[in-house]
Order: sequence, then structure tokens, then C-alpha cells
Amino acid sequence: MYDFAIIGGGIVGLSTAMALGRRYPDAKIVLFEKESRWAFHQTGNNSGVIHSGVYYKPGSFKAKFCRDGCQSMVAFCREHDIPHEVCGKVIVATEEHELPLLENLYQRGLQNGIQVARISAEEVREIEPHVNCLAGVRVFSTGIADYKQVCQKYAELVRAQGGELYLNTKVERIVDLPNGKAVETNNGTFEAKLLVNCAGLHSDRVAKMGGVDPEAKIVPFRGEYYELTPEKRYLVKGLIYPVPNPAFPFLGVHFTRMIDGSVHAGPNAVLSLKREGYKKTDFDLKDFAEVMTYPGFWKLAAKHADEGIQEIIRSFSKAAFVRSLQRLIPEVQSEDLVPTHAGVRAQALMNDGKLVDDFLIVKGKNSIHVCNAPSPAATSSLEIGKAVTEQIAEQFSPATSPVQAV
Repeated sequence: MYDFAIIGGGIVGLSTAMALGRRYPDAKIVLFEKESRWAFHQTGNNSGVIHSGVYYKPGSFKAKFCRDGCQSMVAFCREHDIPHEVCGKVIVATEEHELPLLENLYQRGLQNGIQVARISAEEVREIEPHVNCLAGVRVFSTGIADYKQVCQKYAELVRAQGGELYLNTKVERIVDLPNGKAVETNNGTFEAKLLVNCAGLHSDRVAKMGGVDPEAKIVPFRGEYYELTPEKRYLVKGLIYPVPNPAFPFLGVHFTRMIDGSVHAGPNAVLSLKREGYKKTDFDLKDFAEVMTYPGFWKLAAKHADEGIQEIIRSFSKAAFVRSLQRLIPEVQSEDLVPTHAGVRAQALMNDGKLVDDFLIVKGKNSIHVCNAPSPAATSSLEIGKAVTEQIAEQFSPATSPVQAV
């Protein structure tokens, strides 16, 4: 009988295992990952950005966890010699109607306790000489990191604490026990007093498997990227973002200098026809049917029809993708860009068509389920792990706690 069983070997699952091991040093902890390595899906295919928290609603989990996580992630990378850089970023308005939205972002940054500054077009060009804009906001705390290495270090630390980590282990069934859960996998059955679901793209399914309805469904959105050719990398010094549409849940195509020096451009955001569909041709009938028969999806699609059509056009037309990038850097040409890897965002969507715009943590019988943890979950991973651990501590009185805390 384990004290804690965690499903999911991405950055949130591993961080949660680490946080539980620190709070409960005598606990028996086990973690399952169905893939052959850590950070296989969302974590291993994201932009590598350490986000500041400038976009998120004041008082939300995202705002707090991202702001605090920005600091704790940088400190973690420094402590463990993981490649990272606090390079800051610029958010720029390229059209007149974006200027009030840019000001709103600046004010939100102040509300969220983030170091931000209004800067003129000339000041933007001092930072990013090739950007064309009317004005900008500089966000000083944004950075970049190698999240795959972060996950490897998390796994090392969990093992050092005595945790058991299993790769190639798929959860097939969850059964209620009088004092916990039985987790049936392709590698045997494991019993635990408490189950923690950090299954990312499959978190809603795992929740239902464990007897909990999160009242939201994961809808996968694929984000496709191009990469600047090496001879054109000089066009981007750091991170360059447009002013996002506040009614649309994605940030718009932008430029990101990665920790290896390459520069990625994107992503767009299109419905993926498979939960782990990284290519346009990837298709899974079950995944597709779930989305197509979900009322919430059609309500979302109707509300954002224009934006959705533009995203699809960018997906199939490189010229359209390039035009979006030229709003930021007019010098970029089609021949300067080559396709690179895509990522899939696990976005929770409610039945009424509203996107779950905050991290969603749902409690169940002898279980806790992280049911919405897209970006900025990597930045916030240490804080999410702490928060899940706190919720577990609050859920049990000292007399009923699975193990003794320190």
C-alpha cells in the first residue's frame, strides 16, 4: 500500500511527487507515466518560456502561481545548473486599435506585481532593432529554460527522496478501496491511500475513471511552429509578442529565442484531431468523435468562428503565417522560415462553451485531479506541486492523514 500514487510524468506530475516527498518524507510515493520518457507531451513540446504572469486575471491561480513560479523556476535552474536565461520580453502594438489593449496589459502587469514598463516604438527598437510597432510594454522577468532538463532533475530528486517512478506504465482502470484506490496498469496493480491525477491531455478521462466528473472536457489544440534559418536569427534578440486578442485564449504568433539559440515563430492554434496529434495527418476516431459530439465545442466554435478560420488558414498557408509574423518584423520572408515541431495544448472546455481560463484542481474521494494545466503550467510547476500538497494536507485531519508531515 503506497501513500500517494501519481498519474502523469510531465512537469506537473513530477513536481507534485517532489513536493509530496518533501512534506511527507516517510511517505511511499509511486508515479506512473505511460510513455518511455519524462516530459513526452505538453512539457517536452512547449516554447521553453518562463512566463511572468502578465496576462492572467488578478487573483487567479494562474496569476499567482505564474508570478511566484517565475521566481522559483529561475532559482531552481540556478541551483541545479539547468540552462536558462532571464532575457525579458517585449509585447508590441502594431495597430492603433491595439494601444488601449496594450495599456490594459501594462495595468494588469502592475496589478499582478510584475515589473513592467511602457516603452515607445524607439525604445522597442533599442531592444529589438527589427521590430515595427507603435508602442510596447517591456516585461523584465520573462525568461527561457530547458524544461526537459528541469523534468529530468525533478525525477532525480523524487528518486533521491525514495519515490518510485515507472515509465511505460499505462493506467487502465481505477478501483475504489475502503481506504484508498487500486490503480490497475499494464505492469500490475498498485494500491494507494491517495491518488493524484496529473495526466494532462487525458486528465478528464482519468478523473472519470476515478469516479470524478470535472464538468469539463479536454479539447486538444495543436500549436504549429516555424523556425528561423540560422542566417536570419539575428532578426530576433529575445522574445517578441503581439498584443493578444483578450476574447481569444491564445497569445498569437510570436518570436521566441530558445535556450539553444534557435528562434521559433508561432504558434497558431488549430483543433487537433487526436489528443496526441502533432502532425496535421494525425487522427483518432475516439478523440475526434468526443470533440464533435461535445456541445461545448460547437458553442466555442460559433463564438470564435472568425479567429478559428484565420488559425486554420495559417495552418495550411505558409504565406498567411508569414504575413502574421511580418506584422512584428516586416523583414521576415517565407524563405527565412522552416517548419519545426508542433505542440498540443490540453485545454479544458465546459459544456456551455466557456474555456476554463484558470488552473482547475478537483477533489474526489481519496483523490485529487489536476484537470486544466496548460501554459503557464511549466513555469508554475513548483507552485502547482505545492498547492496540490497543501490541498491534500487540508483534506485530511492529523488523525486521518495518510502519513505524518514535517
